Amino acid sequence: MKRIIIATQNKGKAKDFETLLSPLGYKVLTLRDVAEEMDVEETGVTFEENAIIKAEAVAEALQTTVIADDSGLEIDALDGEPGVYSARYAGKEKNDDANIDKVLSKLDGVLEEERTARFRCVLAVAAPNKRTITVSGSCEGNILRERRGENGFGYDPIFYVPTLGKTLAELSPEEKASVSHRGNALRNLKIAIPEWLDGNE
Repeated sequence: MKRIIIATQNKGKAKDFETLLSPLGYKVLTLRDVAEEMDVEETGVTFEENAIIKAEAVAEALQTTVIADDSGLEIDALDGEPGVYSARYAGKEKNDDANIDKVLSKLDGVLEEERTARFRCVLAVAAPNKRTITVSGSCEGNILRERRGENGFGYDPIFYVPTLGKTLAELSPEEKASVSHRGNALRNLKIAIPEWLDGNE
């Protein structure tokens, strides 16, 4: 089985990548497995900038191919918040429940039809002496007024997917992978990777 390193220490993201990449013959390793002390500061102002910063820093440090993900929730009624600050929306400690509570508070009184939102994910693939590439994916939905479901992580319990009639937290890992922003980004990556390899040989 081929190994691939994901530049994250987030267990929820690691599970998402395992669900998506294991069927392709990859064993997913994260920074928890190979470089737990490594913490790359995300100084970008877009998902793409942050993904590139993480991928290139870890690829250089470990001298291997790395995939980095930067993703988050964009809520239309909040002018795109929390965006790149999704993980630390309610504070630097990155508390999922506190982040959800802040979103629900800021959306208090907002009508159902105006609670539209999307998850966006940008993946960057970097390797020593190779050109970094990025792909993206999104998942459209609405923000509920209360949590539903026990699966997933982050904002999944309040992110409702109308086409499925469930929140992301009510889906099995396989169901989530079929519609999620990260799943869609990885499917786009599968298309881009062969060309990237050919262009860097």
